[in-house]
Amino acid sequence: MTEYIKDIPLWDRLKATDKPIVLYGMGNGADMIIEVLEAIGVQYRDVFASDEFVRGHSFHGKKVLTYSEIKEKYKDFIVLMTFAVHDIPTLNKIQEMSKECEFYSPTVPVAGKGLFTYEYLREHDEDFDKAYNILCDEKSKSDFIDVINFKISGKTEYLFRSMYEKERLYKEIMQLDEEEIIVDLGAYDGDTIREFLCATDGKYKKIYAFEPDEKNFRKLTAKTENLDRIERFNIGAWDKKETLFFAKKGGRNSRKDENGIPVSFDSVDNIIKDKITLLKMDIEGAEAKALDGAKETIKKYLPKLYVCAYHRNEDMYVLPQKIKEFDSRYNVYFRHHPYIPAWESNFYAVIDVNM
Repeated sequence: MTEYIKDIPLWDRLKATDKPIVLYGMGNGADMIIEVLEAIGVQYRDVFASDEFVRGHSFHGKKVLTYSEIKEKYKDFIVLMTFAVHDIPTLNKIQEMSKECEFYSPTVPVAGKGLFTYEYLREHDEDFDKAYNILCDEKSKSDFIDVINFKISGKTEYLFRSMYEKERLYKEIMQLDEEEIIVDLGAYDGDTIREFLCATDGKYKKIYAFEPDEKNFRKLTAKTENLDRIERFNIGAWDKKETLFFAKKGGRNSRKDENGIPVSFDSVDNIIKDKITLLKMDIEGAEAKALDGAKETIKKYLPKLYVCAYHRNEDMYVLPQKIKEFDSRYNVYFRHHPYIPAWESNFYAVIDVNM
């Protein structure tokens, strides 16, 4: 897989540059990027935000500037984007900004440890090749390479080139219909359930929704109270019944945390006895464990699979191999949807009825 890498790795580029480095955005993402910069001995000069967020405040002791002020202060500079975005107007703004300056979106881990570096890719080159060869169409393969190139280089052009609308995915690959029996692991506030129902004109047979975060579960309950034939579980998905500690964040990215609060986890095999047709997993790095916990259900009913691939570095190669091991008739697709960084990069699998 390393032969497909087109650019200098981002962290190497930053260590070698004489250009001033500025951060675009504040918050947890910026904190994580600052931590990496400090670890590799790279300094950043300033922080800026979109004009509507600049109110004379500071971040890490630096006054937050506007983009215009950055351009006035530095004639040639490097921008590191520190936040996630998926709305089209902001994506368009990012695309225009990247034409005006040297612009990167660094990849820092959502779950697990360690950066996705060229050295990491080289160390697991054989595994990435296996995952690539599992993919069943050319777009999956080209998008897989683009996402890896993005993770290594930080260049957003790779993501813009590969973006694929969810609506097309549900229609062309998943082919959702009114007979779906859906298991949504990591249901958050029901956002993906609403996507599914939009694709099926609101028709379905049954929904099972798992959400471990208590605050998110209340949102899920409130936003799906108008739905019939839905069962909600305030638990996390895992490979067995177990109590684990969970960060009490109440946000989309709530996850396991040794310093968090005790939360019940259990497996799909233990809880769901229905003939499911669609299994979705967006569970902040627990996807491999949850797949193991749904192994018997998957083997028995061969549901369509929607499995997020961006939480852990190893997800890119572990998850497709695991799916194929369950049943070799699965056609495995890889798609990246409108999002920067490479969040919403997912594997989708459907049974090839001709095999």
